[in-house]
Amino acid sequence: MGTASDTTGVRAHLTVRERVALGKAARTEAPRSSHAVFAPASDRADPIELLERQAATRVPELVPIRYGRMLVSPFAFYRGAAMIMARDLAATPRSGLVVQCCGDAHLSNFGVFASPERRLVFDLNDFDETLSGPWEWDVKRLATSVLIAARENGFSVKDGEQAVLDTVEEYRAGVTRFAAMKNLEVWYASLDLEAALQELGSQLSTRQVKRTGKALAKARTRDSMSAFAKLTRVVNGETRIVADPPLIVPLDDLVRGRERDEMLEVLHGQLRTYADTLQYDRRLLLDQFRLADFARKVVGVGSVGTRAWIALLLGSDGQDPLFLQLKEAEASVLEECLGPSGLENHGERVVTGQRLMQASSDIFLGWLRDGPGQIRPLVWLDARARARPHRRAHRARRLPRAGLQL
Repeated sequence: MGTASDTTGVRAHLTVRERVALGKAARTEAPRSSHAVFAPASDRADPIELLERQAATRVPELVPIRYGRMLVSPFAFYRGAAMIMARDLAATPRSGLVVQCCGDAHLSNFGVFASPERRLVFDLNDFDETLSGPWEWDVKRLATSVLIAARENGFSVKDGEQAVLDTVEEYRAGVTRFAAMKNLEVWYASLDLEAALQELGSQLSTRQVKRTGKALAKARTRDSMSAFAKLTRVVNGETRIVADPPLIVPLDDLVRGRERDEMLEVLHGQLRTYADTLQYDRRLLLDQFRLADFARKVVGVGSVGTRAWIALLLGSDGQDPLFLQLKEAEASVLEECLGPSGLENHGERVVTGQRLMQASSDIFLGWLRDGPGQIRPLVWLDARARARPHRRAHRARRLPRAGLQL
């Protein structure tokens, strides 16, 4: 928020005093008290109709899995209902201060990840809906998710409300800290897990400290080798992804024989196209791997039904794996309310937003189109170690297999 545009479109650099004045003016535009009230619009869209509209562009046989996962709990439904909340937020007050929104900043989209330097960092993930928009929207979606999670975990009303207050207070305190920092200090800022645990240690019980330690230890082991052991097997001397339909459907179960070889060659071409969006040094690294197998994969809750795949690449030998995830990027649910991003490719929109918002993004983060003529924009990214908070296991019923759609 350190710059602004004048009437000519040239970005003007604001002084600290000017930024303070801009913030105070925003309070006049949308007083803090105005955010305490939510009055649904009289023509509020039916939530089920919105979900069904999203389903129209997704793989039909996977849509029941999405609904099944959303039905597990109120929190699970909330995770898959970003479009519903975006429509509700559109009618709420805005201060006029615009940021890069995640668009889906609920509690489960925060977690512990391995940085490119292989150190554990706490950060936000999942940027399918990212778009420039009102800063208030991400804060409200996060705060609401905290309240729903508190209720689902049996917290009292008082404790749930306090958790929400603590969340927004920490956001306010964080913004205050960043406002006093230099630009590069803000850019490189990240949450040091070891320091955070030392700071919070006195507030945690012995059991909580032990549980947190075990979660971090598990996160450190979640890398390409752990995924390799879990997701692959050797078939006739070749490493293949293990089937778990309908959640994981390998290429061998989609096409066979000559068709499989032809499809794999097409995917090699897609990989080269994607590599053009990477930094040169990372392209050189990627060139040292060969594509060994490919599978369709069901991911997340709200994303279920969009086209998503995993690619297994092998390096120097059969024990040198690299997993890449390929995920379709549809239009952000915020675009109906805020307008398009201005980028031609939704994959590029997701990657750009993620790079802007994450303290440490994946080195293989890039995008592509899956063929000539703007068919479906996609996102590639490397598998990352992650420890997810507030996640309940759920296995959907098995459904018929479907063909790979490219």
